[in-house]
Amino acid sequence: MHTLYGISNCNTVKKAKDWLQDNNIEFQFHDYRKQGLTTELLESFESALGWEKLLNKQSTSWRKLTDEQKKSVSKVSAMKYMLETPTLIKRPVLDTGEKMIVGFKAENYQAEL
Repeated sequence: MHTLYGISNCNTVKKAKDWLQDNNIEFQFHDYRKQGLTTELLESFESALGWEKLLNKQSTSWRKLTDEQKKSVSKVSAMKYMLETPTLIKRPVLDTGEKMIVGFKAENYQAEL
């Protein structure tokens, strides 16, 4: 069973959910706000995808960081920020059991699933 990670009010997450349902792909949804985000889960994302790919520099949460925090971002600080503020994680993250896919584009899901 696939697991889709994100937050329920995110439009991109909604599009991914709709695509999975429309293509009859079973999945469970994990909402960071309701079910939380553990260090272990974040580390599994990072080891599969890399922190640079996970960190959403387009997010409102990123814009709220100080210029100093943004300039000096590293793996350690990025992991700390994402753990404290899960909305800094690019959404959604889809765990297929074999690989992880970050973000949603219908053509990518079509090719990967």
